[in-house]
Amino acid sequence: MSSSYGENIRLTIFGQSHSPAIGMTMEGIPAGQRIDRELLQRFLDRRAPGRAVYSTPRREADEPEFLSGLVGNVTCGAPIAAIIRNTNIRREDYAAFASLPRPGHADYTAQMKYGGAQDRSGGGHFSGRMTAPLCIAGGICLQMLAAEKIQVISRILSIGKVHDVGDLTESTAQKRFPTVDDACGEAMCAEIEDARAQGDSIGGVIECAVLGLPAGLGDPIFDGMENRIASAIFAIPAVKGIEFGSGFASAALHGSENNDPYFVEDGRVKTLTNHCGGILGGITNGMPLTFRVAVKPTPSIAKEQRSVNLKTMEPERLAITGRHDPCIVPRAVPCVEAAAAIAVYDALLGHKREEE
Repeated sequence: MSSSYGENIRLTIFGQSHSPAIGMTMEGIPAGQRIDRELLQRFLDRRAPGRAVYSTPRREADEPEFLSGLVGNVTCGAPIAAIIRNTNIRREDYAAFASLPRPGHADYTAQMKYGGAQDRSGGGHFSGRMTAPLCIAGGICLQMLAAEKIQVISRILSIGKVHDVGDLTESTAQKRFPTVDDACGEAMCAEIEDARAQGDSIGGVIECAVLGLPAGLGDPIFDGMENRIASAIFAIPAVKGIEFGSGFASAALHGSENNDPYFVEDGRVKTLTNHCGGILGGITNGMPLTFRVAVKPTPSIAKEQRSVNLKTMEPERLAITGRHDPCIVPRAVPCVEAAAAIAVYDALLGHKREEE
């Protein structure tokens, strides 16, 4: 099913942007694992709307209510089910889009798929709001990975034409704006504000790394680590591309430049470079697993755009009002971490079972 993911854990996401609640169920988390609820809430707050000047003014608490799977704060082996209640909704903002699809949104394709039965309000099940339950599941998986000394870190690599400098070696989660270089972060904020002032939006690139992974996770062909991570990452609606290691840049290299030479350090095989992004043949090699994600500009913009009235089949113009992010990239950063954590933890559980 399109709303489910996983082999060793089974995650299902449900709800719509303006339904009474959104939520997730997750099976396969081992019993006896303690969940730090405060740490989970801090993670969810990074994605939540209304927390920064560059995000939508829609304000939601995004506090998960756990319905099953925990006794106190400890997993009990039953499926973990959690919901987040939607409280700050304005369906009237979307009335005009019943027959006038917004360019860049799923309005038209949803109409073709579901024939008008879809929930249009707030984008329904296609909304970026659905990344909140993804982050509940991912936040739990991040804690499971941390117990194995595996860390998922990320940063905004670029917003528009403004690029961060320096290498991603540690978490940026505690920063006001998640870049390695703070001056670059300020320049990115200015780029976002400029787009907002013009009634427009802007996209960017997020870089993510998974540190501390053992060699041997993943499988060849259809279940490689690239496949698993990409599948989870594309659950984030704004994502339009992903590359691992040197990615597309490797196409311009010779083999002698792109290959990662081996050496031994403290009894472990390592590589001098990491063009492969920590994955060979779909399987981790023990080096940092690195990838970058392209996030498109927010489609809902105040600038006038061309569309078509689906009832009259006549051209019309629209200018979108309501509450929308001029740049979705900052709030997508924890979503990328969440998706990566889900994919990696799922593979780790499979690896552990193979070793038993």
